[in-house]
Amino acid sequence: MGLVISFCLCECDSASQKLTKLRVFTDPRGSYLFLAWLVLNIDQYKQNYHLHDGDSLMQKSLLINADKCTGCLQCEMACSYENYGVFNTAKSRIKVFDFHTTGKKVPYTCTQCDEAWCLKACPVDAIRIDANTGAKVVIEDVCVGCKVCTISCPFGTINYVQDSGKVQKCDLCGGDPACATSCPTGAITYVDADWTGLDRMRAWADKLGNQPAA
Repeated sequence: MGLVISFCLCECDSASQKLTKLRVFTDPRGSYLFLAWLVLNIDQYKQNYHLHDGDSLMQKSLLINADKCTGCLQCEMACSYENYGVFNTAKSRIKVFDFHTTGKKVPYTCTQCDEAWCLKACPVDAIRIDANTGAKVVIEDVCVGCKVCTISCPFGTINYVQDSGKVQKCDLCGGDPACATSCPTGAITYVDADWTGLDRMRAWADKLGNQPAA
């Protein structure tokens, strides 16, 4: 009996480079079919994902370390300028919360959930997945401002913008997040999505490794 292999092919709109369809195949010959498809379509595959020889499809995530945050608001300023061309923290898609009791400053923005309730709740398909970054992106031309996504998000990181009549959320700046680039203390970094806990692992390993021998 042959090994059953599941795999998927992502189809992208050639103009917007957005993921439009995900087809999952399960077939005993799955790996051979995929390899054959890839060989025949490698140029288009690389073009759709903006790949060059030696590149990979490794996705990255924003990693926030509140212990390093000083509350300087550089991330908010950079975000508003990146998206609206003005330095106005009120327009930022990332917010720094100041907890006066503890003195903690905590940056927070969309975590690009795999489950993506906002995307599933949108009745007009105005939130789509960027095939390059994995970010859930609002397509403003499609958004009707119904606010259903803002209700569905349990974290409150997608919000209605009164000036435009649309919603806004973090889109990872197309793969080069301005908040991470501008953060002077390294409180916000853009890291391999598979290793967001690596620094904590390293810190605990350091504690254990530097304990005196019994």
